[in-house]
Amino acid sequence: MTRLLSSETFDTPCRIEVEQSAAHFHAHVKLDGGIEIEPGDRVRVHGAPITVGFGESIVLHRHATVRKAGLLRRAWTRFAGHFELAELYEVSFTAGRL
Repeated sequence: MTRLLSSETFDTPCRIEVEQSAAHFHAHVKLDGGIEIEPGDRVRVHGAPITVGFGESIVLHRHATVRKAGLLRRAWTRFAGHFELAELYEVSFTAGRL
């Protein structure tokens, strides 16, 4: 019963990669130790906001707090995700233009 609602919280080092250029615009966080993030988990990276100018990239090392979801939150996130995914695409079967 405790695993159903409870969650595990821990701190871990992480690597942040940010790039803003004509070819790439991304920010990735990689947690040390091969920690897998699953639906419903929360990650909070600590530190000051990161600013990267156009044509630049940066790699930083910081700490993050990971809060693993309990079974109930994980199941709800998976269920709700199916409905939110439908908002990302639009399907049309009309033969002509709109």
